[in-house]
Amino acid sequence: MRAIHPDAEQTATPIGAKLRAARTLQGMSLAQVAETTGLSKGFLSRVERDETSPSVATLVQLCQVLSLPVGALFAEPEVQHIAFEDAPRINLGGFGADERLMSPRGEQRVQLLRSELDADAHGGHELYTINCDVEVLHIVSGAVSVRFADRTVLLRAGDALTFPGREPHTWKVEGGEPAVALWVIAPAPWSGSS
Repeated sequence: MRAIHPDAEQTATPIGAKLRAARTLQGMSLAQVAETTGLSKGFLSRVERDETSPSVATLVQLCQVLSLPVGALFAEPEVQHIAFEDAPRINLGGFGADERLMSPRGEQRVQLLRSELDADAHGGHELYTINCDVEVLHIVSGAVSVRFADRTVLLRAGDALTFPGREPHTWKVEGGEPAVALWVIAPAPWSGSS
């Protein structure tokens, strides 16, 4: 009995974008990679656009020059989708806020929170801190002021404010209308499991 081999896929695995990203992360130009590898800039450009497939030897050579493990070109990226209706509601101690954790519960590098804020919503009258390096507040709609010990900053729809989470602050909705805000917090100060 003869072995039956599966047919190879007709489409090649797209690796060009990963090679380009590794090259730019290394701060290398196509000309520098071409000079180091002995390959032409045109060939490298076609590889990065997935218009041609390099041989295994050439691929290994490129990966060595770019300090990129060959296997990383074929690994599936970790992608997690969270639908708004499935995002867990959380309570950060604010008043009049419907807050949802939009990043995965176990994500430790960064957290994304979406806050739908009533017209009189606020983060409390006392200043507070969050155990993180940086907070970014982006106002999707409405207006929100952020009060620090020495100043208050008013944000309107489309505005963003970046500040250290350990800086004492609080916030409140302004203008008598509801607001929607996105908070990006890095690193994640809690697991989101409660």
